[in-house]
Amino acid sequence: MTKNFHLTHIPKRPEKPRDSGLTMMMDKGLSLRETENLIEACGEYFDIAKFGFGTAYLTPNLEEKIKLYKSAGIRPYFGGTLFELFIARNKFNDYRKILDKYDLDLCEVSDGSIIIPHDEKLEFINKLSKDRTVMSEVGSKVSGIIIAPNKWIKMMSTELEAGSWKVIAEGRESGNVGVFRPNGTAHTYLINKIIAKIDPNDILWEAPMKTQQVWFIRLFGQNVNLGNIAPNEVIPLETLRLGLRGDTFFDYLPENYQSLKQVPDEEEEAEKDA
Repeated sequence: MTKNFHLTHIPKRPEKPRDSGLTMMMDKGLSLRETENLIEACGEYFDIAKFGFGTAYLTPNLEEKIKLYKSAGIRPYFGGTLFELFIARNKFNDYRKILDKYDLDLCEVSDGSIIIPHDEKLEFINKLSKDRTVMSEVGSKVSGIIIAPNKWIKMMSTELEAGSWKVIAEGRESGNVGVFRPNGTAHTYLINKIIAKIDPNDILWEAPMKTQQVWFIRLFGQNVNLGNIAPNEVIPLETLRLGLRGDTFFDYLPENYQSLKQVPDEEEEAEKDA
């Protein structure tokens, strides 16, 4: 990992390839040149590149982009919505052929847009995991659909048992469904219930908003798995992980540094409330 100068009290991050502290970047149609520039600028700071929703169907030079990511030690894969587009058309075998065509060792199984009986979803995971690394997503992309915590736990645990490497906690690109409320804040009760039963290292949390990323980093530390990160937010996320940004500035500093922390002026706060 590039370090241009020395600072003390910077938390450790595992080297790539890593199993924890993953950053999944969401590619929604970058050009080849943009992909090259992105890799040059921050390729060492993200592990996975997701071709968001059905963009792989339209993206020019798809094969070349996949090769660029691979050559940089980044694992590309098609988002779960593309899997669902094939399943809705009863084309699972065709989907596998597409994965073979583009030589993708990583894939996603989800049911965020369509209804797939869970036993059937587990079969898809099991079949794909025999020759690929599978991530499976839990949670609906549809606002207003509430899934009980016990159901989240059961789905996550059984999908891990079926062969998933990581289970993805749905947050969508907008960050306002699944484990988040419509205003983007975390469903703390739901998340606390989940992590009481599921190892957080087995979960990749979709967290596109900075406030969400800060919340998860403060809860789990710098090596939490986070996804749906915009290309221009990869390095800013890494600064949050390392305490190089105001939101996490004091999180890794010793107690005697806390006296430096700015606190709101009580009189100014009172005036604001007045």
